[in-house]
Amino acid sequence: MDKQKLHDLKDTAFRVREHIIRMSTDGGCFIGASLSCADLIVYLYKDFLNVNKNNLKDPERDYLFLSKGHDVPALYGTFAEIGLIERDRLKNHLKTNDFIYWHPNRNIPGIEFHSGSLGHSLGVAIGVAMDCKLKKQNNRIVVILGDGELDEGSIWEAALVAGAKKLDNLIAVVDRNHFQANIETEKLIPLNPIADKFEAFGWKVRSCDGHDFEDMEKAFSKIPIENGKPSVIVAETARGKGLPSIEARADRWFVNFTGDEVEMLLKELHGGKVSELTSETIVAR
Repeated sequence: MDKQKLHDLKDTAFRVREHIIRMSTDGGCFIGASLSCADLIVYLYKDFLNVNKNNLKDPERDYLFLSKGHDVPALYGTFAEIGLIERDRLKNHLKTNDFIYWHPNRNIPGIEFHSGSLGHSLGVAIGVAMDCKLKKQNNRIVVILGDGELDEGSIWEAALVAGAKKLDNLIAVVDRNHFQANIETEKLIPLNPIADKFEAFGWKVRSCDGHDFEDMEKAFSKIPIENGKPSVIVAETARGKGLPSIEARADRWFVNFTGDEVEMLLKELHGGKVSELTSETIVAR
């Protein structure tokens, strides 16, 4: 990867993190998981997918489904940076005059499917992949899954179908941040070995560092990984990436920070001291 492209990707991802932090007040957002997949989403839209503001209705565009819909601040922020929506529109987050809220809404340009209830979008993506195959199109269909989302039985039912139908135009990306809500995945329902599970269902698997753009480029360099099989990229990530004060913390998956805390976190993102957060933590099981 040349230095200019790498610099551009890092710069874009940094601005997306700023957007996510700003959306973590006045109602809050799922900040931890949004920060874990921000680099992945930036890479996909900036360097992999054939999607832009001029081809959103083109039947031969690529598709991205954010199955872990609560991470949508990372998607909104990326849309703002690539010109799908105005940056100022992000200020409408959770306001009644817009559709920018906790989960994707198809009224926003570039959103392919309403998501939020986990476990559904892989099945939807399979339907799109099958349709594209029938039409003999070369679309790539990407679906981003949460690692905790893999507890849903519907994921594995869909995985069986994708393998059986030889959907090599389908790419699942697992955001492997090792947390599910307020608990580590391996302490709740162990997921490892993820790669072996998908391989047994007829998929081909690669892994990468989900915060290293050069590593991502290698992982996505030859897709499909094997002709006739759907692909899985297991991306190792850190929840809360970029903010040491909340990184890898089980109790900061959803937050509603004060305005002052947001300003502290923005300074921390820019290399300032670790924020001293006093907002109440939110616990769910």
